[in-house]
Amino acid sequence: MKKLLLQLDVDRHASVFDRVVGYDAGADAVLSYGGVAEDDVRSLVHGAIFTRGPKDLHNTAIFIGGSDIGRAERLLGEVERTFFGPFRVSILFDPNGSNTTAAAAVLKMVRAAGGDVRGRRAVVFAGTGPVGTRAAGLLARLGAQVVITSRDATRGQAAAAQIRERFRESVDVVPVAGPAEAASALEGAELVLASGPTGVQLVPRAAWAGRAGLRVVADVNAVPPLGIEGVESADDGVERDGVLAFGALGIGRLKMKLHKACIARLFERNDLILDSEAIYDLAAEL
Repeated sequence: MKKLLLQLDVDRHASVFDRVVGYDAGADAVLSYGGVAEDDVRSLVHGAIFTRGPKDLHNTAIFIGGSDIGRAERLLGEVERTFFGPFRVSILFDPNGSNTTAAAAVLKMVRAAGGDVRGRRAVVFAGTGPVGTRAAGLLARLGAQVVITSRDATRGQAAAAQIRERFRESVDVVPVAGPAEAASALEGAELVLASGPTGVQLVPRAAWAGRAGLRVVADVNAVPPLGIEGVESADDGVERDGVLAFGALGIGRLKMKLHKACIARLFERNDLILDSEAIYDLAAEL
């Protein structure tokens, strides 16, 4: 029986990237739908779960993606509400690659810090976006004292509330208007993650290089100028100025491995929901 992946994307065109990875991860066919709204979910999911008996539903799975994480989360909720009894399939929730990227970045940082981040100060620059909020939540879940930065204090507080609701963990918020204010946000930090938009420098080299107590810096931006000045995209645990550095490509290799592993895992059973925590736990197994 063929392995079928139903791709539900909130963007107008379903992500070609996610579709290709679906095939590379072992799906025999990827049924891609773009511009999916909540009202569309029931009929699409019913088409996926009623065509096969319960004992065969592990051969069908759902991927939820798109660039708007809020809309994607509403799709996830609607998909879960559509399931009943044995009529359900496994789901990978990874809008804009946020969960797999955040999990890969956090795992790299945690291992570089010795495997235990409890009580350590971790600063997530531009922590209001999809990757930043997910990474901050995962770090807080692991016991770190997490700070997120934002250019806008109101937006930062809204992101902190979102993290608290989603992960049941609290994070602090520090307004950082630009690179000139980055150094003050780094006081006491042992781990730093830049999760901002492409081509925007968040942390100048002078703010972090040689800083006492700082152990790990990571940057998910691959487009120059990079988010953390002095970090190279290909860095994968490279020591720079006494700090272990990870760049977007170094993180991306694990992200891609994790993305494929998640899709392969979907077809092992029909009741998995792979969201941030489950994806991180799977990353730790790899």
